[in-house]
Amino acid sequence: MIKDVKPSRPSRPEPTGRTYAEFLVRKFSEEAKKQIDRENAEKIKEPEGGEFVKWLNELSKKELAVAGGKGANLAEMYNMNLPVPRAFVVTAQAYAYFIKSTRIDEKIYAILNRIDVNNTAELEDSAKEIQKVIISAQMPVKIQDEVIESYDTLNLDSEMLKREDISMDALNILRISKEPEFVAVRSSATTEDLGTASFAGQQETFVNVKGNAELLESVKKCWASLFTARAIYYRQKRGFKHVKAEIAVIVQRMVNSDKSGVIFTINPLNNKNEIVIEAVFGLGEGIVSGAIEPDQYLMSKPDLRLTSKHISRKEIFITRTADGKTVKMQLPEIKKNQQVLTESEMKQLANYSLRLEEHYNHPQDIEFGVEAGRCYILQTRPVTTKAKVEEARDIKATLLSQGLAASPGIASGKVKIVYNLIDLEKVMKGDVLVTKMTNPDMVVTMQRAAAIVTDEGGSTAHAAIVSREMGIPCVVGTKNATQKLKDGMEITVDGTSGKVYEGRVEGVTYERVKVNPIVKTRTKIKVITDLPEYAERAAEAKVDGIGLLRLEGIIAGAKKHPMQYLKENRVHEYEELIFNGVKRIVEHFTGHECWVRTSDIRTDEFNDLPGAPRIERNPMLGMHGIRASLKYPGLFKAELRALKRVADLNIAKIGVMMPQVISVEEIQETKKLMQELDMHNVVLGIMVETPAAVELMDKMCEQKIHFASMGTNDLTQFTLAIDRGNEQLQALYNEMNPAVLRMASHVINVCKKYGVKSSICGQAGSNPEMARFLVQRGIDSISVNADAAHEISKIVQEEETKLEDEKKREHATVQERLKEFKEKVEKSEEEKEHKKEEKEKELEEIEQHKKPSDIPSFITEEEQINKELGVKEGGEEWEEAEEQLDIF
Repeated sequence: MIKDVKPSRPSRPEPTGRTYAEFLVRKFSEEAKKQIDRENAEKIKEPEGGEFVKWLNELSKKELAVAGGKGANLAEMYNMNLPVPRAFVVTAQAYAYFIKSTRIDEKIYAILNRIDVNNTAELEDSAKEIQKVIISAQMPVKIQDEVIESYDTLNLDSEMLKREDISMDALNILRISKEPEFVAVRSSATTEDLGTASFAGQQETFVNVKGNAELLESVKKCWASLFTARAIYYRQKRGFKHVKAEIAVIVQRMVNSDKSGVIFTINPLNNKNEIVIEAVFGLGEGIVSGAIEPDQYLMSKPDLRLTSKHISRKEIFITRTADGKTVKMQLPEIKKNQQVLTESEMKQLANYSLRLEEHYNHPQDIEFGVEAGRCYILQTRPVTTKAKVEEARDIKATLLSQGLAASPGIASGKVKIVYNLIDLEKVMKGDVLVTKMTNPDMVVTMQRAAAIVTDEGGSTAHAAIVSREMGIPCVVGTKNATQKLKDGMEITVDGTSGKVYEGRVEGVTYERVKVNPIVKTRTKIKVITDLPEYAERAAEAKVDGIGLLRLEGIIAGAKKHPMQYLKENRVHEYEELIFNGVKRIVEHFTGHECWVRTSDIRTDEFNDLPGAPRIERNPMLGMHGIRASLKYPGLFKAELRALKRVADLNIAKIGVMMPQVISVEEIQETKKLMQELDMHNVVLGIMVETPAAVELMDKMCEQKIHFASMGTNDLTQFTLAIDRGNEQLQALYNEMNPAVLRMASHVINVCKKYGVKSSICGQAGSNPEMARFLVQRGIDSISVNADAAHEISKIVQEEETKLEDEKKREHATVQERLKEFKEKVEKSEEEKEHKKEEKEKELEEIEQHKKPSDIPSFITEEEQINKELGVKEGGEEWEEAEEQLDIF
């Protein structure tokens, strides 16, 4: 639409041969033409027919700009005549057309330009705002039509499309009448496969999508995922321009796999040039998540001979229901120990894998699915990690039992099965302690053992935690060790692989994990330690202090339950026990912070010791932690007095850590007791182990606590409603669950807000992936087992270096933008000066061509025209004419 244009009013008229009315018409026409040109320039060039959607056979690996990284790679495999499920790609050009034709590109970039990516809350809010803009925008009809038509075609069997005896009319009828397919809708960013950066995993994938409306909505959600907080942050930090980032969307028929798995064309454990296939029943989520132990098949190259196979017991499988939900189900008993793949399927998959390795000229990591007896290749990527050959341990011995690798190392010894406390006496130095599950009252005996094997428990069970501190090999959750192993028989325990072998394995010597000093990091690295006898070993890590000192290890050494001291009125002995034990530990950490957790004894622990209360129905949720301490203030005060006495020695900076906190009142009551005992030189902190503590984090920080340490063992347990000690649930117990990570992020952010130190003291701190996550979020310290401290410190250092590099790049980008802005300002000033000169020229031109007689007749009454033509400059009549000109 032509906008109104108002020419500048002249300052004075001059006689001229051309009338002012003619001049005005010319100027008006020029301005109108410029406006039309501007609007024409804004019109979007629509891609030619077929550009909105491309089928895999129309693409190749070279067309990243059209199909994105995933789409191009998928097309490459499809065009190798590999069995890739049918798919089409909604091109990056369709996305570009969508945001420009709907005019939302200006909104998007306006929001992006105002974001401070270092402000997490602002980044999250702005990302959601952009995504809402995209999802709420109407997809152009032309794109909708092409996508829906392609989806209808996808519904048809590929063989049906090739038949010449079926007319197009018949095909159209089939399109309409056939039940819509379930499809996977996957983002495929055009920047994904750049050699200088990895954008993988930053955009969305939607599975089990069905029907036109859901498909179109999922495509828009994939487009919107180009602007997740993570993707925006990454592009900004890496210096990639948002305007150049585009995204394609893959729409692919879902394979509802009866069997699925992965193939490696090189053995990732030992670098042997052999094919490794791992498979489970059902969908691939089971193997990717680790929820199911897969079958493993080894095949030689190039004859594809099966050289080895391990058939696992598979309790569950993951499948898709009729309404598209992904569910976990129990396998029938007859299939639990059944081989997943037939030899024919193995050879077929191995052949495909060799073709892919040859084509890409690099070992491949391949995902596959088998549906109704047909094998499909779902994805391939280069093998990015190879094993260090020197670390591979090939033990030639009879496997007796297998469980979870709880504490690394390898040791041999005689089996001593412990059913009760009386049996503890038969465990001598160098024996292997085998029991259903260890308890704190077994700690003294555990110190004599060369290795530990249990029937029950997971990676955070008592046996696992204590074994890691002692540095002795441990395998937990074998289910059958106490039945399969016999007293006196010699065995070898490999705590690194979770396997127990018959006899003393030749060539294998006792191996305890060595403790190495940490490397320098800004994030403090602390240790978890409970036992005075192993404090010196923990100190070898040269850490920044103790992040978790549990009293239970000290209490166990006295072989008396704390309640017995109370009953016997010998609380002063309990105080002495705690004082001496803590003192012996912190003496090895002079000058450092040492955070001591007050007692947290469940009723199923120490239950064989004198004074132990009756075991509760659900000890995990029962009377323990700070609630028990406040119920029995006599014992609690004894612990606090002992810690005050240690603090008075000025060996280390003591912090009292409250376990299982769920309310502000518990903090207030504890502070009153500390004030009563004049604990001015002891700081107070809390353990964040429950969703309640996370939700109340603001209120708890307002109580002026000194630190908050996340106990991820329990936080994960209570968040996921999974017993962390149940070996059958270990596949589901995952500290990296998004719900747990969101809680951790929240705790760290709130602590920063109130100036409270944030930390972690659960087993998750020894997980490299978790360590990276925590450093990115800005945690103050990470507590780990002593034997993991060195490796975790290296990972922390690497992550800190990356963040520092990103800051430098960001600074350089800011400087570059400042330079660009300065140049833009200078250019703008030049343009202003130029326009000013043009304006002056224009006014000059007007003055040269204007005279009183030039005033348009339509601005005055007809009878006044002759009079106005005769007026002189500067007269009253001329002023009147100027006013009329203003109206025009």
